[in-house]
Amino acid sequence: MGSELKLFVRQFKKNRLAIFAFFVAAVLMGLALFGPILSPYDPLDTNLDARLVPGFWSDNTENILGTDGLGRDILSRLLHGARISLQVGYTVILITAVVGTFLGIVSGYFGGAVDLIIMRMVDIILAFPPLLLALVIAASLGTGIEKAMLAIAIIYIPGLARIVRGSVLTVKELPYVESSQAMGGSHFWIMFRHILPNIVTPMVVYLTLLLGDAILYTAALGFLGVGIDPSMPEWGAMLSGGKDYLLMGQWWITVFPGIMIFLAVLSFNLLGDGLREAMDAKLRV
Repeated sequence: MGSELKLFVRQFKKNRLAIFAFFVAAVLMGLALFGPILSPYDPLDTNLDARLVPGFWSDNTENILGTDGLGRDILSRLLHGARISLQVGYTVILITAVVGTFLGIVSGYFGGAVDLIIMRMVDIILAFPPLLLALVIAASLGTGIEKAMLAIAIIYIPGLARIVRGSVLTVKELPYVESSQAMGGSHFWIMFRHILPNIVTPMVVYLTLLLGDAILYTAALGFLGVGIDPSMPEWGAMLSGGKDYLLMGQWWITVFPGIMIFLAVLSFNLLGDGLREAMDAKLRV
């Protein structure tokens, strides 16, 4: 186990972009944990006397990144938004991992009618454009960050279920699984004790890549004003709130949230690519 970990770390270190992405992701997670503590102001406090004030580039030391149309401090909202965006991302990944893994294992292991029913349901969901489906689900469920989480998770579950099913179809034919079946092992024991540990690698890589997408979809829903309260300091909602001021010269309201979304999505996508290369035995040398 120790040699495998060393091999993984050595392979991961070869990817400089992945190392950079790891540190960026670590900084973002640090902001999510300690951002509200570091925040100089309440992100929901309005001050109409200080609305649309530029930041440090105009010698403003009170609002380093400026204020929005309601006089709310941009820096404070970005710091609180880091926790919201990453919390949504991790929650979506957790829901996707639990439901998608269960459906994929059950479908691949039992096959037959069970596989047919589950995969046809998966095909139906995959037939819809992901963002359109997320919009419909979020609009149907109503306003709330929890509704947005559920809407995004639903569009991700089919993809993971297919990946897990494909891995299970290969692993369940291996000798140690057949031996466990011959010894009278229960279906639950075989699926989650013998098969699941051996299909973790593609799952981890896929879920890491999905984390960046989840943040992007959350921002998209917030920008479109669906599923997320516009007053929340969520990066997509901040983009939406600042788009009307962009042509008026108040660029900072949209640029800084956009930079945060860009860094989050890019770092987690590059990190996922680095994990894939490090975990793929064919790429280890």
